[in-house]
Amino acid sequence: MGRINIYSRRKNWKIVFVIFAGIIAIASLSYTNQLVSELDTEERKKIELWAEATYQLVNSGMGPTNNILASRIIQENTTIPIILTNEVGEVIGDRNLPYKRNNNKAFLKKQLEIMAEQHEPIKIEAKMNGQVILTQYLFYKDSYILSQLRFYPFLQLVVIFLFIVIAYMTFNRSRRTEQNLVWAGMAKETAHQIGTPLSSLMAWVEILKEKDGMIEISKEINKDVKRLETITDRFSKIGSKPNVDNQNIYDILCQSVSYLQDRLSSNVSIKLENKCNDTKAPVNAILFEWVIENICKNAADAMNGKGNILISLYSKDDYITIEIKDDGKGLIKTNFKRIFEPGFTTKQRGWGLGLSLSKRIIEDYHRGKLYVKSSSPEGTVFCISLHKD
Repeated sequence: MGRINIYSRRKNWKIVFVIFAGIIAIASLSYTNQLVSELDTEERKKIELWAEATYQLVNSGMGPTNNILASRIIQENTTIPIILTNEVGEVIGDRNLPYKRNNNKAFLKKQLEIMAEQHEPIKIEAKMNGQVILTQYLFYKDSYILSQLRFYPFLQLVVIFLFIVIAYMTFNRSRRTEQNLVWAGMAKETAHQIGTPLSSLMAWVEILKEKDGMIEISKEINKDVKRLETITDRFSKIGSKPNVDNQNIYDILCQSVSYLQDRLSSNVSIKLENKCNDTKAPVNAILFEWVIENICKNAADAMNGKGNILISLYSKDDYITIEIKDDGKGLIKTNFKRIFEPGFTTKQRGWGLGLSLSKRIIEDYHRGKLYVKSSSPEGTVFCISLHKD
């Protein structure tokens, strides 16, 4: 249960990380929107001041000093695009617009539509003797800085997101490389440690064969010694990239089923179905047998030592597929991938390494795929897919 908690804590940390990232994103958007709102208000005030200066110039009664001041206010607007129209909507002036001289009228019309959508126009009236003699409308849109600032938070979020994705992928790759080195080192050391006493056992078996009444015992011990040799060979191959060559997958499965049937509970039945003609694929037979054993033993545990295991072999296009179906209690969907993680197990006993090793063997050494195809309370289907060449 402790090992399951490790993955639960990892999942909780991911949730906390996502929530924290969401808070940062919301805070960034809120702060930037506040800045945009304040800058928008300031630009509105500037345009109103510009409109007032225009009004003062249009109307009579101003002295030279006021005329100079109003003209200066108008000239100092170098950032906010504006268009001045008469009361019927005809353009009579503009400022801070990048002209498209080949089609100036169409360009101004388009800019006027954009300005009308962004902000309410400011009305300017010229009066004489209390009567309105001239009406103009001042349209404007966001300055370049304000326009950029509106999109900045989204650009910032994209950059942050890409940075997080790249950092996460780099970290995962680094962690996977480290795990591979640990796997290789542990496997080589295990093979080395087993190899020394194994050599002694083989010598003792030869001595026992020469003793009266010890022939049968020596045969049984020799079987276990051979088994240890196989295990040592497997670990030595895990520690380095093994050789693969064209093998008859059906024959390997037959050998695995024969071996497992004698060693699993008598209440577990294993059936093998061959649904294809060409069953050859490049594999390492010793490691591939190990994968089948791991999956079948896992299936037997899921059925509590009682039920049926069906192994189906068929081909499609350039692939050979092996499906292993059991009558176990099934898996929840969130565990479809987690079940292959080192240390993850739902059993009271075990280290949760068998399926992790199996996935490594199939995907890293055989360029294939190992995954949970489906699962329900009626059983689970594991799928192995191998290239034919």
